[in-house]
Amino acid sequence: MSLVVRLLFILFPCYMLAVEKRPAGIYVHALKQVTDIMVDDVTSPVAAARYYAYTTLAAYETLSALQPKDYPSFGYLPVKPASLLSTARTGVRDNAVLLAMWKTAAALLPSGTRLRPALDSIARSIPSEIQNLVEHITRQTLNRAGTDGFRQLNNLPRYTPRRGEAFWQPTGPAFMAPVEPHWRTIRTFLLDSASQFTPLPPVPFDMTVGSPFRQLLDEVHTIVLEKNPEKEGIARFWDCNPYHISQIGHIEFGIKKISPGGHWMGIAGIACIQNHLSLPATAQTHVLLALTLHDAFIACWDEKYRSHRVRPETAIRAALDKSWQPVLQTPPFPEYLSGHSVASSAAAQVLTHIFGPSYPFADDTELEFGLPLRSFASFEEAAREASISRLYGGIHFRDAIDQGIWQGTRIGRLACSKLSSYFPHRNRKRNR
Repeated sequence: MSLVVRLLFILFPCYMLAVEKRPAGIYVHALKQVTDIMVDDVTSPVAAARYYAYTTLAAYETLSALQPKDYPSFGYLPVKPASLLSTARTGVRDNAVLLAMWKTAAALLPSGTRLRPALDSIARSIPSEIQNLVEHITRQTLNRAGTDGFRQLNNLPRYTPRRGEAFWQPTGPAFMAPVEPHWRTIRTFLLDSASQFTPLPPVPFDMTVGSPFRQLLDEVHTIVLEKNPEKEGIARFWDCNPYHISQIGHIEFGIKKISPGGHWMGIAGIACIQNHLSLPATAQTHVLLALTLHDAFIACWDEKYRSHRVRPETAIRAALDKSWQPVLQTPPFPEYLSGHSVASSAAAQVLTHIFGPSYPFADDTELEFGLPLRSFASFEEAAREASISRLYGGIHFRDAIDQGIWQGTRIGRLACSKLSSYFPHRNRKRNR
């Protein structure tokens, strides 16, 4: 570990203590506790996006009920503005927002009960009538979550990998079953359907030397064999694989990591703190991003289990090099599209719409996982790097990345269009 990284680890806790005292930092820290539970639960990328959507929605709708003129309701929940409570003190209002987030997370996440001490503590600072409001909004949020199709997933037909060298097969070391093959059935927030932005089909499988598919395969094979330190560093920074399994001899153990959605929620938090946003504006920013990510993963998973395409690792080992290994561990689901490309491109559209096209920031999201921060001149630049990282990591073909960017960009633009009245204007005072 370099001296710079060691210093970052030493100084990071002090920095975080200062950040958490800011209004934006308070919200970001509260959401980080939800993220930490998801990491410990080894939450899949698609499930994490769903949890972020509902927890941030409950938080925002609580804010809306207390301050409807400044923060109008999305209309997803049958909640009426609480006009009698709109004069709640700023501290009470902000605590109510956090309480709604934590109560929703406590009910939805498998290990959500870990939040119970924190939410019980914050509840004591809130008048009973506002606690009742939070309870009502939480209940309505959970009602929507209970009818979005998630509970029915286990009753749907079990997925069996297709036969043939063109199709996805489980990969080592754990040879896990495919993640959520029926996620396309989850109810969307913004998209008309999971297939609203269906990409071009993947390049047809053809191992003939010089064929378009073989060129894609050779590119992945060659890039990994280059062992380029910069490219490998980029790949690892954007890995975001909650399922990483390490093997020593006959012993396997998991290394817990953040999800792609979690990484972008972290970036949103960095921008909110850097911009000195109020807690309400921070809550607004996060729910806009979370709803977008929620639908982006549904659309991506719709294509993954339509094309069922083989991963580079499987195809390269079968035809070119039995000992070849990708830089990153291959995730347990089909290759096309690249999920990180879809999610990152969608996220960049939303955050650019809020903070502007030229927004430099230092991304320290992965610092706690032993990776140094990376600096970017814009969200678009970060999204492009996140997308190409999948090629550098040896887990995606270029067409899955390119079409993932296409799909994610359109989902992000749709979110900006549909939710335009909810986006905080950059010239508006947001410290109310």
